[in-house]
Amino acid sequence: MTITTLFLDIGGVLLTNGWDHQARQLAAEAFHLDYNDVEERHHLTYDTYEEGKLGLEDYLQRVVFCQPRTFSKDEFKSFMLSRSQPIPEMIELIRSLKSQYHLKTIAVSNEGREINTYRIQTYMLDKLIDTFVSSCYVHYRKPDPDIYRIALDISQSNPEAVAYIDDRPLFVEVANSMGIHGILNVDVPTTRSKLGELGLILS
Repeated sequence: MTITTLFLDIGGVLLTNGWDHQARQLAAEAFHLDYNDVEERHHLTYDTYEEGKLGLEDYLQRVVFCQPRTFSKDEFKSFMLSRSQPIPEMIELIRSLKSQYHLKTIAVSNEGREINTYRIQTYMLDKLIDTFVSSCYVHYRKPDPDIYRIALDISQSNPEAVAYIDDRPLFVEVANSMGIHGILNVDVPTTRSKLGELGLILS
């Protein structure tokens, strides 16, 4: 079946991962935090934030501002958001394929609302992506199959007509198990080649 739809992760595909363990390590160094304590609190809290059941203010209160600090929440949030950077070659690849093949583009991502909004607005992802099936909107997180089912329903796409790009092997495996053509994003040339095998070749 011809590919008509792209499902795209945001972090690790279109942009860098916004708030991963490396960013948290840098934050611990920059703000002189106990990294192990922050990391434990993060893992107990972040899923709830990404599912849209907790705001960023409450996440930070539980993880960082559970004790007095010499810096403000706004200073810390600015640092968090600064970790997001674009991956221009991938953005251009998706933009070109979308234009040439008239593809539907759906973001399927685990992101908290405030971070998601910042990334969409700052990098104008709404010019590239038709619909955002973000965990904070639909209250499911990958690898829950329901988030993929929601994306299929919203895009009105058959699994066989979807190519899905993600940088996490488990998420790709779950998509593959549902009949979606999962592609593990290692680098732009490899992803371009895998898309070409599915018939998406730039002219």
